[in-house]
Amino acid sequence: MPRSAEAAGGRALRLLPLLLAAGLASCSGHAKTPAYVESAGRPRPAQGTPVSRPDDWRLAFVDVETTGLVPGWHEMIDIGVVLTDLEGAPLDTLFLRIQPEHPERAGEGALQVNAFDEKRWRSLGALPPRVAVDSLLRFRERVAAGKSVILVALNSQFDAAFLDHLFRGSGRTWREVFHHYVMDLPSMAWSLGHRDLTGKGLTRKLGVPNEPQVAEQHTGLTGALLDARLYRALVADGGRSRDH
Repeated sequence: MPRSAEAAGGRALRLLPLLLAAGLASCSGHAKTPAYVESAGRPRPAQGTPVSRPDDWRLAFVDVETTGLVPGWHEMIDIGVVLTDLEGAPLDTLFLRIQPEHPERAGEGALQVNAFDEKRWRSLGALPPRVAVDSLLRFRERVAAGKSVILVALNSQFDAAFLDHLFRGSGRTWREVFHHYVMDLPSMAWSLGHRDLTGKGLTRKLGVPNEPQVAEQHTGLTGALLDARLYRALVADGGRSRDH
């Protein structure tokens, strides 16, 4: 082996422990904690329980429209929120259109449901994702400051997953808006003996008006309003069941 190559090999061996130590240090927790993780860890004011302090709690019926079914790849394009008391009486509403950063990923099935079109969304005043997050935080502060807000939805895992990705993109957490408990309407319906878990099926069973089935009229707000109607019908149905 040439003397110069041998010397270079010796230097590399001497540097190896230093390189390994640097690598271990970078993996040992010295990396900066993401902002959305830090925000999730901030303490929230204790509100007792909905039984002990019902006036300190609110329900938020939420429905989102998206460009597809996969959170993190597909994106939220609108959201409707209906804020109510614990009996489901409406107190306020919010509707936001959101301009996705990757409209080219929109799936055909989603487009048939919500009629998303990039140019149309811009003409309707769709917000950038970060502005939409700020709007949701301001809404919560305006209508439910100091109160605990429970998210309620027909497809709560789907809606919560898309909310999570929307807020993470702005370095925030959706827990800043909603309590960590999430409730879903199909589980409520199932506990009362209803086995048809689709929105269409439940509206028929409970005698509740459905939301528009025309894609251009189908939004997160029409879905959230439907969710609130279904909840009130389920509460009434549960009361009748207890009476018997």
